[in-house]
Amino acid sequence: MADFGPKPGKQRDDRGLGGVVDFLLANARVVLGVSGAAVLAIATLVVKKLIDRATSPSEEDDLKAKQQSLEESWQELSLVKAVPKPQLKTRREDLEEPLLSPVVAVQEPEGCDPTAQAPMVESRSLLCLTPQEKLLSYYRDHISVPEAEKTRAKRLAGDICAELQSFLKSKHSELPFGRMFLSGYLCDDLVGGDRLEVAFMLPLVLESTLWHLLPGEQTVVNDPSFGMIKRTGLEYFPRGSSPWDRFLVGGYLSSNAIHGVLHKILVASVNWPAIGSLLECVVRPVMTPGELRLEVWCERARLDVTLCPVVEAGEKAFLAASSEEPVENLWRQSFYAAEVSKLKELDAGDSGLRQCCLGLLRFAFEHHPSWSKLTGRPLSHALLHLSDTESDWSEAVLADRIQQVLEGLVLYLEEGFLPCYFDSRINLLGHLGPEDVDEIGYTLYAALSGPDLATGLGL
Repeated sequence: MADFGPKPGKQRDDRGLGGVVDFLLANARVVLGVSGAAVLAIATLVVKKLIDRATSPSEEDDLKAKQQSLEESWQELSLVKAVPKPQLKTRREDLEEPLLSPVVAVQEPEGCDPTAQAPMVESRSLLCLTPQEKLLSYYRDHISVPEAEKTRAKRLAGDICAELQSFLKSKHSELPFGRMFLSGYLCDDLVGGDRLEVAFMLPLVLESTLWHLLPGEQTVVNDPSFGMIKRTGLEYFPRGSSPWDRFLVGGYLSSNAIHGVLHKILVASVNWPAIGSLLECVVRPVMTPGELRLEVWCERARLDVTLCPVVEAGEKAFLAASSEEPVENLWRQSFYAAEVSKLKELDAGDSGLRQCCLGLLRFAFEHHPSWSKLTGRPLSHALLHLSDTESDWSEAVLADRIQQVLEGLVLYLEEGFLPCYFDSRINLLGHLGPEDVDEIGYTLYAALSGPDLATGLGL
């Protein structure tokens, strides 16, 4: 039993302290007299009480601590006794039963989103779909754009185009630009994903008696996909007779010079904040020197606008070549209108899904780090080449046709030559270097070697 009484050592200390006090009081009567002894006795008693108060709490604390530890010990003992012991199983049926209790479903904590498991359910359901059903589902959910959104985007693009045309006419009336018009995937219902692409086609009105188009094979580049516009009649019509003479470089109309002037106009001259406020959108020019682009945000839609200076020569259209070309006077021939017209004509003839196939391929290639170097033009022409040999482009064979287009691209990359559908002399892979061709070909082959086409395309 624990002893909670005072310890003997402390009792002896108390008796010794009292003896000292009595000794002092007894001698004080002799030395100080009765009155002095009384004062000393009172002071001594006060000091003794103070000492007792200082020492007594520690003993009480020790006592309380021991009582608390004793109570905790009894509580632990009671908890140990409260744990039920498993009953011994005597029957064979009982011995075969598991000792563990069945798992009880845990309730979800408050604030947990019950739709968090939706992607898992969706992925499980996709496992039961055929390859073409997976592709069509992805096209419907992630690529296809509602008609109302496309209509709103076209209207906004038309308003911005009209504002830019008005600015060019008022501030740069010395340059005879033609009437701007819209083109691109948005206008032809081939747009997909969250980026709506549209082109502002800006025709350059050239005097037919002063300018002459040279085919690319007759120029220093010897490439039929390009052309050069030569200034003629300088002996009769000296320099300055045409407003476009300010863009002459070496006797040819420089696409780079025109490109640079238009870039300065887009970046530094046009008041885009005012136009955006008027049209209830945000318009920002892309500051990259080599690009004539605008980024437009309106509600949840995003427009990617490209300004394209174009020179029309008969039935051919030539766009200002990029600044990456070795010769700055080049104009690249555009087959976009013919590509779109042919695709729509073929789909209308057999109710095919060539345009859907092109949308899936473009989306996959644009979001791949290596394949993005292949623009929509090689994909369109590879698809058109396959249409010459395959007549069935129905929904049931969509996955097979995409597989064939990709296999054809791998073969074209191995040869390093993808002929233009409308002019077999033009190589649509000519802008790629050997390392780019090897990288794209290898990654495409790896994607085709996988068990699932949609997964290999990143869809």
